[in-house]
Amino acid sequence: MRFTNKVAIVTGAAGGIGLATARRFGAEGAKVVVADLHAEKAQAAAKSVKQAGAPDAVGIACDVGKESDVQNCVEQTTDRFGRIDVVVNNAGLMIFAPIEQLTSEQWLNVLSVDLLGAFYFTREAFRRMTGGGAIVNVSSIHAVETSPSVAAYAAAKAALVSLTRSAALEGKPKKIRVNAVLPGAIDTPMLWNNPNVKAGLEKIQRTDVGKPEDIAATIAYLASDDAAFVQGASVVVDGGRLDKL
Repeated sequence: MRFTNKVAIVTGAAGGIGLATARRFGAEGAKVVVADLHAEKAQAAAKSVKQAGAPDAVGIACDVGKESDVQNCVEQTTDRFGRIDVVVNNAGLMIFAPIEQLTSEQWLNVLSVDLLGAFYFTREAFRRMTGGGAIVNVSSIHAVETSPSVAAYAAAKAALVSLTRSAALEGKPKKIRVNAVLPGAIDTPMLWNNPNVKAGLEKIQRTDVGKPEDIAATIAYLASDDAAFVQGASVVVDGGRLDKL
């Protein structure tokens, strides 16, 4: 039980990787805040997290791209539980369009969720984790290798890796560890609804597709004391997909 008496916030946690992560933390003893865009989905997910063994879990509506929502989520967490030990920045937005068709509004929407949301939560964590803690940013293998028509997403995820390094440097004196996980193809709606996958432009072998629980296990490791000497790392979890020639 690596997270007994600890409190974890997981964003984008109503489904997929986020929900698997919230359940993993709860099963290992954490009190979990399920932060998601939709209040009803967040609350339903929190209920399932408690059913999976969490000592307590609460769902909070939070648009991570809105600074005020992030501040409200953090305040509700500390009001209820009195502390924050772990933040998992998992919420993500992916759009599909060639560069010449992308609008500034689309770019800003993706950046606000995939990058600024992580910054807002990191800043709040730095202000409140006075006894130390851990932050795990969920980036993507698109940060290092990508495909057509996802420029905004790939750029945001690459920037998130950079933010991870900077936050790790500034977090170390505060005893806050900051690391990133870069998932590959994971069995979630985001993968199978990808137009590039549907059209066959991006080939996905079933043996290269992982489960949300695979990513959750890595996130839990990075957030735990087992990774006490891991700082500023970007851990690729893709079943070896990027290793293929």
